[in-house]
Amino acid sequence: MIAGIEDLMQHDVAGDPCLGLKWTRRTTRKIATELRTLAIQVSPRTVARLLKDLDFSLRGNRKQLSRGSGPDRNEQFAYLSGQRTSFAARALPVVSVDSKKKELVGNFKNAGTAWSRTPELVNDHDFRSDAVGMASPYGIYDERANRGAVFVGTSHDTPEFAAENITRWWEAEGRERYPGATELLVLADGGGSNGPRNRAFKYTLQTRLCDVHGLSITVCHYPTGASKWNPIEHRLFSEISKNWAGCPLRSYETMINHISTTRTETGLRVTAQLVTQQYAKGVKIPDAVMATLDIRPHEIQPLRNYTIHPRQ
Repeated sequence: MIAGIEDLMQHDVAGDPCLGLKWTRRTTRKIATELRTLAIQVSPRTVARLLKDLDFSLRGNRKQLSRGSGPDRNEQFAYLSGQRTSFAARALPVVSVDSKKKELVGNFKNAGTAWSRTPELVNDHDFRSDAVGMASPYGIYDERANRGAVFVGTSHDTPEFAAENITRWWEAEGRERYPGATELLVLADGGGSNGPRNRAFKYTLQTRLCDVHGLSITVCHYPTGASKWNPIEHRLFSEISKNWAGCPLRSYETMINHISTTRTETGLRVTAQLVTQQYAKGVKIPDAVMATLDIRPHEIQPLRNYTIHPRQ
């Protein structure tokens, strides 16, 4: 019977050359049905047991394949590393920023599990019309201090929203934590509301943060498709997701509470703030206005790396 299964699946087998595990595209029911055509009577459950004896295992999809690493990608990673080392050596602040996944606020299922005597009963469908609102969390992770700040917006996740949240962080925490600092390094993704092509992001940083606080801001963007390397993803957002796993986010207050109570054994602490200000989508910054900004591109990949200086 085992030999019959091996012959049947010889063109539908893949495997791991290191671990010796194998897997097939066919289901146990299909294999059992085809074996019956060979006069082999067997149930799908027995097929599953025999497959295990043959070193097969159930396999899921895994996001592991990269789109490739061209010379510009490696160059940017090396430059990012150099900038982080330079700022750290001068005791200057370095923050990693990004937008977390939008969340429906209401009685909806939240992925994960939590210890409880009874299950949490939630809506059987995630209809937007049943939601209290849509939350747009924007995070800022301070590497040196191991501190996170999350601004939960109730409007759109726009470039202006992203830049103003960095300003909110500086005014509430940054300038007190780093008194006398005149430079700030911001690590951002290669897309989204804080992408390198967003004029409104640069304009708002210039007018709301640099000019007002006399702060020079160096922004370095990760290559496209490399957001998982941004420190905020695995040092802040992942910990927040663990903290509210399996807990329905029925209100903005519940979300704020879960974020602000996020802790780790390595000392991570997080603050959270609700931002009810409305932000319009599609704001355009004209060429004439952009020409007045003091943005100086770096020699290495100038689109991804630039410094915004305060104007006199």
